[in-house]
Amino acid sequence: MNDNFTNEFFGIGIQNGKTPENLGVLWRTAQNMGASYIFTIGNRYAKQACDTHNAVKSMPYFHYETFEDFFNNLPKGARLVGVELDDKAEDLETFEHPRRCVYLLGAEDNGLSKKAIEKCHFLVKFKSEKSLNVSVAGSIVLYDRSRNKPRS
Repeated sequence: MNDNFTNEFFGIGIQNGKTPENLGVLWRTAQNMGASYIFTIGNRYAKQACDTHNAVKSMPYFHYETFEDFFNNLPKGARLVGVELDDKAEDLETFEHPRRCVYLLGAEDNGLSKKAIEKCHFLVKFKSEKSLNVSVAGSIVLYDRSRNKPRS
C-alpha cells in the first residue's frame, strides 16, 4: 500500500490563467517532468493545440471554481508552493522542494491572489530581470524539482 506521507508526488496548476495557450504548454511540461496531476482555478481548460501530448487526457486534471475550493481539497500532507515575485519568496536556486507539494502559479498580469499568497506554505521566485510567461515560469520550477536536490 502506498503511503502519501512518505512517497513523493506533486501537482501544478494556474490560478485565473490569462490565456488558454499557457495551459497547454504547462501541461506538456508537467507530463514530461512527472507531475501527478494538473489543475486550474477560476478558468476551465479547453483543448489546446500546444498540448501535443494531450497531457490533460493522460493524467488527472482538476478544476476549482475558487481558491477556497482548491485549498480545501489539497491532498493530505501536501505543502502549497506559490511561484511569485515577492519579497518574502525564497530563491528557487536554493529552495528544497517538499516531497509532497502542489505548485501554484498566477496569471502574468495579476500574479497570485492575496489570499493565495497568505495561504502558501512557501513562496519561491527565481532570478529574472522581468516577469516571464506563466508556462515558462512553471517549466523552470518543474525542471528545478527534477534536479538531484535535497527534499524537505
